[in-house]
Amino acid sequence: MPKVKVGLIGCGNISGIYFKMLREVYNNILEVAACADLAPARARVKAAENPGVRALSVKQLLAEPEIDIVVNLTIPKAHYQVARQALKAGKHIYNEKPLALARAQGLKLLALANEKGKLIGCAPDTFLGGGLQTCRKLIDDGAIGEPVAATAFMMCHGHEHWHPDPEFYYQAGGGPLFDMGPYYLAALVNLLGPVKRVTASARISFPTRTITSAPKNGQVIPVEVPTHVAGVMDFASGVVGTIITSFDVWSHTLPCIQIYGSQGSLQVPDPNGFGGVVKIRGAAEAEWREVPLTHVADIDRGTGVADMACSILRPDRRHRASGCLAFHVLDIMQAFHEASAKGKHVLIKSTCERPAALPTGLARGELDK
Repeated sequence: MPKVKVGLIGCGNISGIYFKMLREVYNNILEVAACADLAPARARVKAAENPGVRALSVKQLLAEPEIDIVVNLTIPKAHYQVARQALKAGKHIYNEKPLALARAQGLKLLALANEKGKLIGCAPDTFLGGGLQTCRKLIDDGAIGEPVAATAFMMCHGHEHWHPDPEFYYQAGGGPLFDMGPYYLAALVNLLGPVKRVTASARISFPTRTITSAPKNGQVIPVEVPTHVAGVMDFASGVVGTIITSFDVWSHTLPCIQIYGSQGSLQVPDPNGFGGVVKIRGAAEAEWREVPLTHVADIDRGTGVADMACSILRPDRRHRASGCLAFHVLDIMQAFHEASAKGKHVLIKSTCERPAALPTGLARGELDK
């Protein structure tokens, strides 16, 4: 099988795991050919760490004819511009989350990809991991009956205590909803299908944040986006979901995600990872019990890129971490902020299909039987 060649733009904190997965786990289908960063020294460091990878400028990488997919690992406010440039250069594009900062940008990317005949994908791809795929199989197999409700909680006290460059978490495209919400919302759409209506309340609890991590210890960050968002979702299937995302909470004991069905309840592992513990409790059971994973969990970020590469080689096959899914998630997130600002429900105009479930019995690095 021919390999799909990849170029990475953005060589910051998250790029290491992408290099590792694309080069070590999915090297049967992918070849990382080049990397670039607005800070050229970062690209040179990553190229030196990964033999065979060339450090290029962004312009050079986009002009390189051998590169098929551009993996866009820039900060959120650059996602739209870099993706647009890549599509215009005739490349398939895979963005880190979120797809863009606003619906209008997302729609333009989808339209441009369609015009150019190119695929557009987007993180998160964690729903392809063994934990969430096991939950998907349990729901599809009727293990908890008909799903009727769901809860999701992502609460911490922000990233300024550990991240070396935390400013963007408090700028447009950041905040707990746009930063971490995509993991939870993509997981919920994968499990339950699309959302049709939302409402929410949101606030900026602290107008500034002080960095306590190196190398910017003591720097004060102005907060531009809500840091606590509580939302309600009406799914097209009839499920009612509740979600809280917050950078204002020091500690809590709430689960990441739980799905409640007519015949039992399902505890879903952290959607920011690919594995985790799955638990179920049937209507007649006295205790929660752990369910063995039915799918491979020993994978990581970059799986969505490999899945998209499979669809480049087989055009009849739909990739799972798609632009359509990512836009639906973006639409939901923007609607939460709008619902809070306007004090009303907001109808979600976009929709998407649930991504196809992964088959059981796949080995690590396989995406199809």
